[in-house]
Amino acid sequence: MQGRYRAGAALAAMLALGACTGSTPPDRAAGVGFGDYNAYLAQREAALQGNGPIPPAVSPPMATAAATPQSSAPRGAAPLNPMGAALTAPPTAAGVTVQPLGAAAPTAIAAVPAPVTPGAAGISDEQNFEAVASRESIESDKARIEANRAAYVEVAPTPLPERAENAGPNLAAFALAATNRLGEPVFNRLALKLANHDRACGKYASADLAQTAFLQNGGPERDLGNLDPDGDGFACSWDPTPFQSARAQP
Repeated sequence: MQGRYRAGAALAAMLALGACTGSTPPDRAAGVGFGDYNAYLAQREAALQGNGPIPPAVSPPMATAAATPQSSAPRGAAPLNPMGAALTAPPTAAGVTVQPLGAAAPTAIAAVPAPVTPGAAGISDEQNFEAVASRESIESDKARIEANRAAYVEVAPTPLPERAENAGPNLAAFALAATNRLGEPVFNRLALKLANHDRACGKYASADLAQTAFLQNGGPERDLGNLDPDGDGFACSWDPTPFQSARAQP
């Protein structure tokens, strides 16, 4: 009885072991169209030890590339936004040409300088050696110099026009004849207020006009208009220095 029980247990164990073993999975080292990689390694090792020929190279198994997801949208359709609606191109103004993406940009147009026409009105090219050398020569320069000499006219000096008698006082002649400087008293004057002097000089637009009126009204000996209170003979600070400096020069 015990013998039968042991035989049944052994048979059950063998059946369970056979069920666990199952079929052997395929060798992943073998690739489609590449042969057995393990066999290749064994043959190569034997060839290196001198026991056989060198086997042809067998590439190792390569990972299968993942399939690239394809868009379900048909070809030629407009792209979709994140919400699934078709994107439309923005409106363009009338008369405006829109180039597609990837089109070559137009090349810049090089500016071509305008030709210079000799003798044309405009900027002179006399400083351009090539331009002058192309139209001038030693003979032409000599002829031009001779033409300029022939056209030269020397103007003879003529006598100055005589001054009219009613032209008024000559300020230059008065300044050259004076022996004193501005501010050096020569003539006696009454003690008058300077305020009256300033008011009197304010009637004239310039010191030249004040000096002319001063000489016409009896100056420099008399000062009826209170234009020369210090008695130097120069009304309203009229300065004879420029004329006197010219006289001192040889």
